Amino acid sequence: VSNQNASECYLKAVKESHFISSDKVVRLMDEVESIFEKHFANNDRKKAMKFLRPQQRKASHMVTFFVGLFTGCFVSLFTVYALLAHLMGIFYGGRRKDYMNTVYPIFRCELCSMFALLSLHLFMHGCNLFMWKSKRINYNFIFESSPKTALTYRDAFLMCTTFMTIVVGALVIHLLLGASGYPQGPLAFSMLVCPFNIFYRPTRYRFIRIIRNIVCCPFFKVALVDFFMADQLTSQIPLLRHLETIACNLLARNFRTHHYETCSDVKLFQELTYVISFFPYYWRAMQYVSAMVAAGAKLTYERNKDDHVWFAMVLVTSGVATVYQLYWDFYRDWGLLRSTSTNLWLRDNLILKNKSIYYMSMALNAVLRVAWLETTMKIDKDSEKKLLDFLLASLEVIRRGHWNFYRLENEHLNNVGKYRAVKEVPLPFGEIDSDG
Repeated sequence: VSNQNASECYLKAVKESHFISSDKVVRLMDEVESIFEKHFANNDRKKAMKFLRPQQRKASHMVTFFVGLFTGCFVSLFTVYALLAHLMGIFYGGRRKDYMNTVYPIFRCELCSMFALLSLHLFMHGCNLFMWKSKRINYNFIFESSPKTALTYRDAFLMCTTFMTIVVGALVIHLLLGASGYPQGPLAFSMLVCPFNIFYRPTRYRFIRIIRNIVCCPFFKVALVDFFMADQLTSQIPLLRHLETIACNLLARNFRTHHYETCSDVKLFQELTYVISFFPYYWRAMQYVSAMVAAGAKLTYERNKDDHVWFAMVLVTSGVATVYQLYWDFYRDWGLLRSTSTNLWLRDNLILKNKSIYYMSMALNAVLRVAWLETTMKIDKDSEKKLLDFLLASLEVIRRGHWNFYRLENEHLNNVGKYRAVKEVPLPFGEIDSDG
């Protein structure tokens, strides 16, 4: 608590105290456990002990080893892929056209875009986990996660590097075999719902429950972790649209015929694009109602590039949505811009000692919020537009990861300052260091 290494002295004093060996204290502890078990756990002792005596997860350096291993494999496989592609000349002449018309649509949607955006989000989450832990923000307590099964930053980095290693490995295998291949989406989905206790099953199943709560929010109680995840989904609209493309191509068997225009030319597919773009905002409708209007205007303008009326609509609706979202980010979610604060236009309590970081973070968030201006640019080449869309989607994921830190910092300070009622209160002593 005082940022001093007093653990040994503290434990020594505790062990020498009378209450550590007193039979009376032991009996009182048993009575407290019995009362809690009866009134708060429905006479389920196992459930009661999860709250009263939570077990800290013991980290293993094997996770660190695999992070390094997969990182090395990713770099090596990416180098091999680049060399093979150059030697085989697939990016030059006639082979470049064939590759872009057959292989690229598969791996752009399935691997290079969808999995890359997912991996980037996991990487940003790992960075947040590391910062939250180093700044003593009790994220497990806020998200109501079990310390025994919650992801650590090493786990997030491992998942990130594993995904990208598999992606590049699939590209190398595809290049060597010269086959059209199939996307890995069904495999990824099967891993998500795998019933065996492998691949972080508690985390996978909790993720599924959270998504269920978000989609069926009128019928399920929504907690902080649910609308926190809903905010993440609003930054992954490109990924959801990639999933739509993949599902359509799978149903139409386009990965065999290479007739990818089948999906893009179908009217129903185009209408579903609107729906998918709206869904994440609908789930956060009270906050993002202006963004829903802006998203519709953008999609319509993309199909009517020469219509100046829709160009003006995009500027007006996106501008209004951006201003409102910045207000919500800074004032509501981050708790900043308080005119009466002792820290100029920030808030009274700050975890980061350097105040200038907050001002720079607000400026960075504002810059990344106006990335929608890309839709007003007239780019003729489809490949360049797709590359720019992927770049902007990546910047939005980075912005969301950056936003997450300050959002949880504000929630942590509110929990401490407003004495919110909770089921369990963690002791004010540092949690067991898993790095030792």
